[in-house]
Amino acid sequence: MTQMRENEEIIDRAQIDDLEAIMAVVNTDWDEPGHDVPSAYDTHFTWNYEKGERPKLDKLYEKAKRSQWNAQTDLPWDTEVDQEELVRANAIANGGFTQGIDVTGTPLEAWGDAEWLQFGVESQNWTLSQFMHGEQGALICTARIVESVPWIDAKYYAATQVVDEARHVEVFSKYLDEKLSGHYPINAHLRLLLDDIITDTRWDMTYLGMQIMVEGLALAAFGFMHQMTTEPLLKQLLRYVMSDEARHVAFGVLSLQEYYEELSAAEIRERQEFAFEAAVRMRDRFLQQEVWEKMGVDPKAVVPLLLDIPERQMFQTMLFSKIVPNCKKLGLLDAADGWLRTKFTELGCIGFEDWEDTGAEYESLQATPESDALAS
Repeated sequence: MTQMRENEEIIDRAQIDDLEAIMAVVNTDWDEPGHDVPSAYDTHFTWNYEKGERPKLDKLYEKAKRSQWNAQTDLPWDTEVDQEELVRANAIANGGFTQGIDVTGTPLEAWGDAEWLQFGVESQNWTLSQFMHGEQGALICTARIVESVPWIDAKYYAATQVVDEARHVEVFSKYLDEKLSGHYPINAHLRLLLDDIITDTRWDMTYLGMQIMVEGLALAAFGFMHQMTTEPLLKQLLRYVMSDEARHVAFGVLSLQEYYEELSAAEIRERQEFAFEAAVRMRDRFLQQEVWEKMGVDPKAVVPLLLDIPERQMFQTMLFSKIVPNCKKLGLLDAADGWLRTKFTELGCIGFEDWEDTGAEYESLQATPESDALAS
């Protein structure tokens, strides 16, 4: 019989929306130059070198080889970026800095345009920093997949993703250094999730945590930012990254769909719980506690207010638009009497279950310098 675990064991709190517990998770090593994660897992050699035994993975591998782009030469890095002007223009387009927010009686009541402008700048620095840290997590996890996955077609493809992830870290770091105004350390919730993915010894958990959950959320977040930004360099950068990310998520869907057909009910339940934990950790990271602290504001005094803004709620929900249909395709939603369906319903994101899964849609998201040139 499958052991039933409660929320406290999975996400360290009884209630999903317990803000006090969420904001109690903080970084304690901001000034450290790095972070070590002890782990032990099997490196798998395969002596079956027959290319193409898994035709869909082989097709993805060939696509990845044709879709490589150079972070240094294929983007217009000479583009001038006025970060403050972008923040100001975005605020004007949305009706002002405090549109839809009642700041009466809060520390924000005393803020003027200067403070809100600085908050917008810091928020952009924070967001791009978390993207960069997440891409390094993907770089490390995909290198592990090359070592641990048992199929040669998967090893071939994962090797191309290692190159992709290195390029993504490179472009976000370069954009932060040359076009924006500062890095932020990794968010504590994101770091906890990456630590969990890395310390799990099972190769398919690396796939599930990174390819389906982290990369799936990143694909949705990049799409949202690509749609909203008017900055041409960032827009093109995100388009190239999204093109890669769509292949990465499709890789996870195609690989796990086959493997999960062989697992027992108890093993599937473990994957459901892991997917739920990852979803909660990723949602929690977007509270931007570090930005509020840098602005001299207690996050506990303002986060509940901001969570009630309809646009913020829509953004939080849209982040799961890629994850839910992919989990459905993998059979995780309705296994174990629909346990994960219930949890995604509690998170308010089950409405995405019938959206197109990434295994089917990745072709439409592909972009290369050559395809962009043909389209222009």
